Amino acid sequence: MTNMAGIRIIGVVGAGQMGAGIAQVVAAAKYQAVLADVDNSALSRGMKSISSSLARFVSKGSLSQEESDATLGRIKTTVSLSELRDADLVIEAVSESEDLKKRIFSELDRVVKPSAILASNTSSISITRIASFTQRPQQVVGMHFMNPPPLMKLVELIRGLQTDEAVYNTVRELAQRLGKTVTCSRDYPGFVVNRILMPMINEAFIALQEGVATAEDIDMGMKLGTNQPMGPLALADFIGLDTCLAIMRVLHHGLGDSKYRPSPLLVQYVDAGWLGRKTGRGVYNYKSAL
Repeated sequence: MTNMAGIRIIGVVGAGQMGAGIAQVVAAAKYQAVLADVDNSALSRGMKSISSSLARFVSKGSLSQEESDATLGRIKTTVSLSELRDADLVIEAVSESEDLKKRIFSELDRVVKPSAILASNTSSISITRIASFTQRPQQVVGMHFMNPPPLMKLVELIRGLQTDEAVYNTVRELAQRLGKTVTCSRDYPGFVVNRILMPMINEAFIALQEGVATAEDIDMGMKLGTNQPMGPLALADFIGLDTCLAIMRVLHHGLGDSKYRPSPLLVQYVDAGWLGRKTGRGVYNYKSAL
């Protein structure tokens, strides 16, 4: 089984906002990163996002151009999961779909070396269930980065029922070497962060649906009234309304409490394709800014 000293190559599956950010964090910490996605255009967008992020650090003086270039040089891209065969640890960062994660973990289990650790960046789905898709459940762990990974300091670690203590300790030490602060959660739906955050976002949608206040006033009230950096509706747009809805459905199904029932307005926005910043329209309209 891989230990901390044996981690040199880290695979990241999914080149979206989270996956690209995680690959950047990994490479910035001087690990070799292999970023995998089935879509070449997604990989191109992911690498462009990483370049832009690094350029911002350089412009602020917190990173030298040489360090930026070296970080980019440590990231390899691929459209084949078989290219992760030499990875010591793989972090899955695809969308919040259990069926998709099942396919990916089943394939990863076949192609990566037996000693490799498999981690999921899932924000709500059971790590124990994800681990059951593999023949190495003791080497599967939840490693939930916050968005955007290069800026947010927290990593939420989740032990599955069968996660080995040595695996957990290895991943915890890795997260710290990536410059992150670690919190640990038991394997319950939504873990800690999203079990508390998503019902708040959902309640903001219910307040908007009921006409309690405008979206702007709801967000301003929560920003200035509770000292949050952005309001819950703007945050939902940033996260992606489809992701918020998927997490609420996991909470509702997994915990069985009606208080987790997704807001009908949130469901309607997702049905309309209003997913937030990534589509140019969510609670707010971003098309003029695109």
